[in-house]
Amino acid sequence: MLILFGLLYLVSGQLVRTQDATGSRFVCNAIPPGAEPGCGYGPTGNRIPSSSVEEELRDTIIQLRETILQQKETIVSQQGTIKELNSKLARCEAAADDSQSKSRGQGSRRKDYGKNTMGDLPRDPGDTIDQLGKTMQSLKGRLENLEVRESLSVRDLLRQRLGALETQLLRKVAELEEEKSQLYNETAAHRQRTENTLNALMERITELEKNNNAFKSPEDFKVSLPLRTNYLFGRIKKSLPEMYAFTICMWLKSSASPGIGTPFSYGVPGQANEIVLIEWGNNPIELLVNDKVAQLPLSVSDGRWHHICITWTTRDGFWEAYQDGERLGTGDNLAPWHPIKPGGVIILGQEQDIVGGRFDATQAFVGELSQFNMWDRVLRPVDIVGLANCSAYMPGNVVPWVDANVEICEDRAFDS
Repeated sequence: MLILFGLLYLVSGQLVRTQDATGSRFVCNAIPPGAEPGCGYGPTGNRIPSSSVEEELRDTIIQLRETILQQKETIVSQQGTIKELNSKLARCEAAADDSQSKSRGQGSRRKDYGKNTMGDLPRDPGDTIDQLGKTMQSLKGRLENLEVRESLSVRDLLRQRLGALETQLLRKVAELEEEKSQLYNETAAHRQRTENTLNALMERITELEKNNNAFKSPEDFKVSLPLRTNYLFGRIKKSLPEMYAFTICMWLKSSASPGIGTPFSYGVPGQANEIVLIEWGNNPIELLVNDKVAQLPLSVSDGRWHHICITWTTRDGFWEAYQDGERLGTGDNLAPWHPIKPGGVIILGQEQDIVGGRFDATQAFVGELSQFNMWDRVLRPVDIVGLANCSAYMPGNVVPWVDANVEICEDRAFDS
């Protein structure tokens, strides 16, 4: 009997130690640093986002704590019971040694044990350990189920988020495709409008070129003075304003000798030679401004059409001479700081000794003249080149070559 109770004591102690070891296997995961107690966390320390999962996990933890406390109380009670059993076993061993033999003592101990004289033996500790194990396994299974459900919930949430992002991406791609199509349509429409505008401009340019052929070809509208007289001339009806610079361009055709004469002259009251272009005798072509003279390096007496331009500015009396678009000479100090006076008369083909008359046949122009234009500024060389090769049409802003501005005269009152 002593050996039996000793074995029971050892088994009870081992069971208590086993209970402690077993209980340590099911301690809850540590709460992450900074987290609030009672919040739901997964086995990896990640917070469980779902409120329903939090509540279920919180209930499970509370239930686990209650179970552990109950088991702790049970273990404490069992420890007290074991101490009491040890005491009773000691008294039984003393009584057996005094009054009974070994065989009867064994029978008596079996009888007394059968009677359960103590009456306060606890239930089998093995059943308690089994129940604790089953409880722990159940809790472990529930935790695993929660982990699986949490994992499934996270996957479902990620799948939903990915689906939403994919939908947004497809919608954005569709919007971009639509914008691209609209932009292409707008670009095509703009290109079509540009082409239509260019075509309209080209048609307008062609129309203007057809309408302005008379101003481009000197043969279409010209003044012809075939004889050297003092009564054949042309008159420009338009008067000049006061000017501080000028450009005069014209087409000339002459083979007269000696000298082509006077293609044009401008006289004002008090100064008949305000502006004169003249070639007489064996002298070179001369430009007169306020009766001051500059010789020009021009040669136009070969019987062919030549385009000539002359520019002048009152500043330093600077002048330029162009023939067929090429600048052949320049100079200065030709009537510097002298303004061209207004209110005079422009005569084509004669040199004036008085305003509008008293012509000299030896100074008369012989040949053909056309495209006489006058500006109150100095034209650029590129503009003069365009006029010379008929690639540009620029009527004079002071005197344009218009047939309504030109009057052909035959005044035999000056015939000597």
